[in-house]
Amino acid sequence: MARTQGSHSGITGPRIRQAALRLFAQQGYAAVSMRQIAKEVGLQAGALYNYTPDKQSLLFDLMQDHMAGLLSAWAALDKPDDPLAQLRAFTSFHITYNLERADAVFIAYMELRNLTPENFAAIESMRREYEDALETLLTAGVEAGQVRVPDTRIAAMAVIAMLTGVNTWYRDGGRLSLEEVETIYWDMVHKAVAA
Repeated sequence: MARTQGSHSGITGPRIRQAALRLFAQQGYAAVSMRQIAKEVGLQAGALYNYTPDKQSLLFDLMQDHMAGLLSAWAALDKPDDPLAQLRAFTSFHITYNLERADAVFIAYMELRNLTPENFAAIESMRREYEDALETLLTAGVEAGQVRVPDTRIAAMAVIAMLTGVNTWYRDGGRLSLEEVETIYWDMVHKAVAA
């Protein structure tokens, strides 16, 4: 199938992904058709299949790219040696990284149910890797006598849920700056887990 005049894979492919990301976040994966995505990008519906095999693959690719970026950015972050300082770094990192990618975060949490079992397993594995990174920090904090929680896994899940919640209400230019929000959230995380 010929490409629409003026389209270029290096430009059109990312535009398709951005349109799908926005539409999935606004309307939900199940409500969005490939025809809608094509219209948003200015393509004929059939031309989308030059860029992705199907809508499921598009959803999976968006989630996988988000999780790979999250894991890579966390791994590349220069972290202090002290477990409590690392936990503070995690708090700031999670809020800042995810606020800049609100649609991707929303999809990564809300559209898991629409993945095929195989795709779900792959994304779940990446999510576990990120959760494990936080649990490792908490465990190190327990061993250093800085953290006291009854269960490090549950504590890790609770912290991630609390931090991710910032995406639902924070608006740039609001009453509090991002730095103030991060400070308040760090104080809450610290009080929740401190020995």
